[in-house]
Amino acid sequence: MNTKKLLGVCLLFLLAACRQPFVPSAVDAVNPLMGTASTFAFSHGNTYPAVAIPWGMNFWSPQTGENGSGWMYAYGDTLLRGFRQTHQPSPWINDYGTFSIMPLSGELKLDDKERGVRFSHVEEQAAPHVYQVRLEDGTVASLAATARGAVMEVAWPAEVKSPYIVVDAYGHGGSVKVERESGLIHGVSRYNNGGVPDNFGNYFLVKFDKPMVETGTDEEGRAYARFDLQPGEKLTVRMASSFISPEQARLNFDREVNDRTLAEVTESARQVWEEMLGRIRVEGGTEEQRRVFYSCLYRTLLFPRSLTEFGPVNEPKYYSPYDGQVHNGEMYTDNGFWDTFRAVHPLFTLLYPEVSEGVQQSLLHAYAESGFLPEWASPGHRGCMIGNNSLSIAADAWLKGICVVDSAQLLEAMLHQTRARHAEISSVGRDGHEWYDSLGYVPYPEVPEATAKTLEYAYADWCLARFAESLGRMDIAEEYYAKAQNYRNVFYPEQGFVWAKDAQGRWRKDFDATEWGGPFTEGSSWHWTWSVLHDPEGLARLMGGHDVMAARLDSMFAAPNTYDYGTYGFVIHEIAEMVALDMGQYAHGNQPVQHAIYLYDYVAQPWKAQQRVREVMDRLYQSGPEGYCGDEDNGQTSAWYVFSALGFYPVCPGTGEYVLGSPLFDKATLSLPGGRTFVIHAEGNSPSRPYIRRATLNGREFTRNYLTHDELLQGGELVLEMDSVPNTMRGTQAEDLPYSYSHGKP
Repeated sequence: MNTKKLLGVCLLFLLAACRQPFVPSAVDAVNPLMGTASTFAFSHGNTYPAVAIPWGMNFWSPQTGENGSGWMYAYGDTLLRGFRQTHQPSPWINDYGTFSIMPLSGELKLDDKERGVRFSHVEEQAAPHVYQVRLEDGTVASLAATARGAVMEVAWPAEVKSPYIVVDAYGHGGSVKVERESGLIHGVSRYNNGGVPDNFGNYFLVKFDKPMVETGTDEEGRAYARFDLQPGEKLTVRMASSFISPEQARLNFDREVNDRTLAEVTESARQVWEEMLGRIRVEGGTEEQRRVFYSCLYRTLLFPRSLTEFGPVNEPKYYSPYDGQVHNGEMYTDNGFWDTFRAVHPLFTLLYPEVSEGVQQSLLHAYAESGFLPEWASPGHRGCMIGNNSLSIAADAWLKGICVVDSAQLLEAMLHQTRARHAEISSVGRDGHEWYDSLGYVPYPEVPEATAKTLEYAYADWCLARFAESLGRMDIAEEYYAKAQNYRNVFYPEQGFVWAKDAQGRWRKDFDATEWGGPFTEGSSWHWTWSVLHDPEGLARLMGGHDVMAARLDSMFAAPNTYDYGTYGFVIHEIAEMVALDMGQYAHGNQPVQHAIYLYDYVAQPWKAQQRVREVMDRLYQSGPEGYCGDEDNGQTSAWYVFSALGFYPVCPGTGEYVLGSPLFDKATLSLPGGRTFVIHAEGNSPSRPYIRRATLNGREFTRNYLTHDELLQGGELVLEMDSVPNTMRGTQAEDLPYSYSHGKP
């Protein structure tokens, strides 16, 4: 071959290579610091940089706040007080079973208020699988995690003569002991903020690879060790814990971290994250959009956490935070279903069904051990939020074929959840169920947050009816389908919004759609009016038809962002965040209204959903510390972005439908169970082209405003031709609209 031909062939190969899209690692796109610039008064996510594996029993995080602060890591802080084993799902719920470890140089300071060392974000590297920081005193600490353990390396400057490690069990009855000869510190953390039985404890052990030359403990559950290291010599610290027993902690240690190096644990964790994040591969878009997308997917895959441990012959078992006993099987916790039923758990049913299986089993374990299904567990029942959204999670998974539990027992548990209330925790079971069953709504002021509860219960009743119907129990199904229409009883026709009624059937006076609290939960009538997930058609008819409902949705974005803080008595952070968005009364930073944009698809104006969903993705998310426009909430605000960036969203779990929006990326590939793939192509996509002009599904014309779960699971290809102007003809026929109960039962 002559030189010219050789050059020509090389050039062809080079051009071909250039045309291949470069898709960097999903793990490398994640920024765990996204959302960490948060405070009590204003949330940009209320997150912390969790070093973990997906759904791990323990996470680890650098700690900048004092012990006991829900804001364990705030981006604006300048002192690092330790590396904390954490189980915290939310700063509002706080932590449990935690302990921390802190390297110190020179002067020994045990108290967390005194031992903080300055650090800079310039010297900080955060990833899902490893965290490293160089402190101002020159100490470098690196940490990687397994499901139940961690390995840490510490390197002190050569001139440091007295390097220390402090282990802090957080008081509250916790204790630590030092075994100097074996290089071991072990103890138990009993720190908690509720939701635990009396015998609760997190048993931990910390082992060093270098001799301890000086040790000590105090009465506050803290211990220290001093080491005699050569210049440049690193200290390796290996840690593990168990909620079952000290012996199980030792077993977890031996299995997960014993003799393993930081590099080995880091690489192992990275591989797990690559596999889980890699179930969605996106192409096109900007680097920032990729960073936001995979950072959001990372958040979505953290919770709920698995409390499952494995015995001597690898049998799964768990300490029950409901009855304080050890049981065989699986247990997941740390989840507020009020948040996560909306998008997190539907994402699991689609792409991570193995987690949904464990969650289904956990629901019945909690029922067997406490008499109720969980609604907000951390680790056991907590008094937080409203509704019976465990029914949504159970029904949605079951109807999608995740049938791994006894259906009769699950039906019993679901029915009980609607007919009783926990004696001490009003958010467990159904608060006001007697009123709801006799009046058809929950009255206010007799019951706090009554209108929001009525709407939540109506949707839960629909979920129960769907589940009962799938079992052939039409007697129960018909009863609960009828109760699912109770949302109508709190719709105020003269105002066109939902509102509050008292027990005598009188509407609350002085209607104000901007008033927060009172009959509502973390929102106003502007937000809760849309919470008829199972029957948007019925809501539209109450309002006066599709055009009227579409106009009301329009006005939500156009209205002044004014508010009355009502019974809250001050501007709660959710109000401040809505005002800061400057999107009228739309409050994306909180969950009740996050689905509302997609309701345009139900009233035959899907192009408005396409425009608004793209606007929210572009304006309200970024990959930095101010990444979110409100609480991230166990992955829900992240899962909204993940689904929306793919181009569809599960407005009503239990229908098996995903309502179309506007895909952010040119191409997205979903790796599904059974080795199938589903690909979404957005042809001609760009920031100025958010509208769907035409669509095909597996080569056939596609006009519907929704996809079904079965269509996705079968694999295939959805091609969307994007445009800069809306197509006001596509998706406007009755057969194009998503499910509503008022259209008739499927």
